[in-house]
Amino acid sequence: MQFNSYIYILLFLPVTWIIYFIGNRINKLAGKIVLVLASILFYTYTDYKVFLVLVISLIINYIFATLIKKQENWKRIYLFVPVIINVGLLLYFKYTNFLINNLNSLLGMEWGIKDLILPLGISFFTFQQIAYIVSTYNGEIEDLCLVDYLCYILYFPKILMGPLADPVDFITQLNNEDNKRIDWDNVACGVKIFSFGLFKKVMIADVFAKAVAWGFGDALIPTAMEWILIMLFYTFEIYFDFSGYSDMAVGASLLFNITLPINFDSPYKARSIREFWKGWHVSLTKFFTKYIYIPLGGSKKGNMMTYINTMIVFFISGLWHGANWTFILWGVLHGLLMVFDRIADELEKKVFEPVRWILTFGAVNILWLLFRSESIGQWISIVRTMVLQLNTSINEELIDCFILPEMAFLTDKLHIGSLANNIRGFWMIMYILGAFTICLIPVNNYRKMKKLSFCTMILAAIALVWGVICLGGESVFVYYNF
Repeated sequence: MQFNSYIYILLFLPVTWIIYFIGNRINKLAGKIVLVLASILFYTYTDYKVFLVLVISLIINYIFATLIKKQENWKRIYLFVPVIINVGLLLYFKYTNFLINNLNSLLGMEWGIKDLILPLGISFFTFQQIAYIVSTYNGEIEDLCLVDYLCYILYFPKILMGPLADPVDFITQLNNEDNKRIDWDNVACGVKIFSFGLFKKVMIADVFAKAVAWGFGDALIPTAMEWILIMLFYTFEIYFDFSGYSDMAVGASLLFNITLPINFDSPYKARSIREFWKGWHVSLTKFFTKYIYIPLGGSKKGNMMTYINTMIVFFISGLWHGANWTFILWGVLHGLLMVFDRIADELEKKVFEPVRWILTFGAVNILWLLFRSESIGQWISIVRTMVLQLNTSINEELIDCFILPEMAFLTDKLHIGSLANNIRGFWMIMYILGAFTICLIPVNNYRKMKKLSFCTMILAAIALVWGVICLGGESVFVYYNF
């Protein structure tokens, strides 16, 4: 089930919310069971068959979590075995065919591709399983409770694409007696941030996505200027898409009085790649830091080991994002830039800050283009076109991607007909300026999540109504089933 669907917004979410708080009035367990059953329905809505792998994962991990609690002498083994199984399942379903394809190419073999269905959210629920097992091993989860565990792993606002939540924090909030009753301030704040997230997805990300899809289509070969624009459009698409999803997840969760962690913190304001990763997919960055970077030694074993550990983390990050060499190279290049930032830290501080921002934003754009490309060869070809060709023409079809049915209404009410008619690509320019404004000026939505005012609630109401009206067909999120 998608967040940006009528059935989720108008039926599933409000009905689940009502039944959950009715369950809480009955007893402590009933509300949790409502969350578990609703989350199973949410996960299996499209295809119940994808639930089997998750069920196996749930059984294995809870058994080993129980063993960790009961068998002190074998704790370390009971930690390593489920972690290996979790990673093994992820590697098998996500990378088996990738490995077969590359072995066929390398060895000239003709091994058949396996007919595998990638379980929904496997990249995310695998990491949540590992977090739960490690927290149990460290004694952070004192009392094992099957229903609490199921709520943590299956919780529908985060199961498909995060944010990745700390198990102790989540379970503590779940069992907080104050959170068992409706908090109307949280409801208002949740609806507000959910509405802004929906608007980001439907009215911003999906419009940029249409332009990006035009560029990567087969109809025409884009010019240098068109590729530059398409690269910028994808930079905005992936941000507003995933940031919009995260806002919707946080907003929906807040209705149930559970606060999920921040996932985006104005990453495009960054003046270095290190700053960028402090603001982009924050929960994933924290997971890699806690469970990979620090166990490897972090930055405590000298500069060389720090650089090696950084490269390992970003290699894994690239591989985690998808079974394609483009993702691996994307991760490696980000790792190299992170290492460069560490080496040149003092020198970078002397550079004029706007220049640092331009260089960082430019590097992020180029690497997002790699992330979107179907192959490394395609990415190199596109970059070569942008650098070597001087063709600045822009096709009318690309411009028309930004002309929506609402534009006639806005043109009339804002009395901007002369501008819209006389400036070529007027609405495309407005989208670019609007996207930059949202990314670079206001404080991130999450950081002002609990702030309510008459103006913000009016804007949220407009965003919700506008977003729902313009849903049309469901569009898949960029990170869906990564």
